[in-house]
Amino acid sequence: MSDIFTILHDNGMLFLMGQYPNGALGGILCTLLISLLAVVFALPIGVLLGLARLSPFRWLSWPAACWVYLLRGIPLLMVVFWTYFCVPLLIGHNISGFTTMLCTLVIYESAYIAEIVRGGIQALPGGQYEASRALGMSYMKTLRLVILPQALYNTLPSLVSQLVSIIKDSTLGYVINVPELTYAANQVNNQLLTKPFQVFAIVAIGYYIICFSLTWLANKLEERIARKRRNEAPEGSTAAKAMLLSKTQSQ
Repeated sequence: MSDIFTILHDNGMLFLMGQYPNGALGGILCTLLISLLAVVFALPIGVLLGLARLSPFRWLSWPAACWVYLLRGIPLLMVVFWTYFCVPLLIGHNISGFTTMLCTLVIYESAYIAEIVRGGIQALPGGQYEASRALGMSYMKTLRLVILPQALYNTLPSLVSQLVSIIKDSTLGYVINVPELTYAANQVNNQLLTKPFQVFAIVAIGYYIICFSLTWLANKLEERIARKRRNEAPEGSTAAKAMLLSKTQSQ
């Protein structure tokens, strides 16, 4: 145990932020940054894919389904290699390992987020869509103002849980020299040589603290959403009926 504290004392900043400001940002901060950016960029793509999966038009639903099933059916490491070798060929110049891993996570996680969004939309009562259409709202307006806000709110716990998966998946950035937490741990291990167990125990503890905290947050969000749904369901249904009744009477 004393060895772990000694390693943390001597290399704590390397684990936390890599060689920054004298070098590239790395360690825990790099892991969190690449994971958060992956969620931010993958979310709109996942929303569009989720809507396409529910589209009655086959020219939209079939390509979206192929995208989802293909990416969910292959290992993430394969997508890392494809991105690493194919993106420079497409754009004509090399890109950093950080950008490569970010693109990989955005592409890969968009398929999982699409299924989360699709499930959130399908979990909504059918009366939500019918009531909106009865009030004269267009299909796109119904999606934008009624369906998507509720679906995304209800899927917040699942999106946070997906962030946990992204954080763990980001460790594969080590194979293309992304200076995330695992890469920083390997640098420390190469310096010490004789204490690999202690070094990677620190990494495991770091990942556990981050992922446990996010999992706890997801559970709290789920409880809050369930409690709010129980409290507002009767009031919401009454309000919808009142709106429909007033619309009918006005006609």
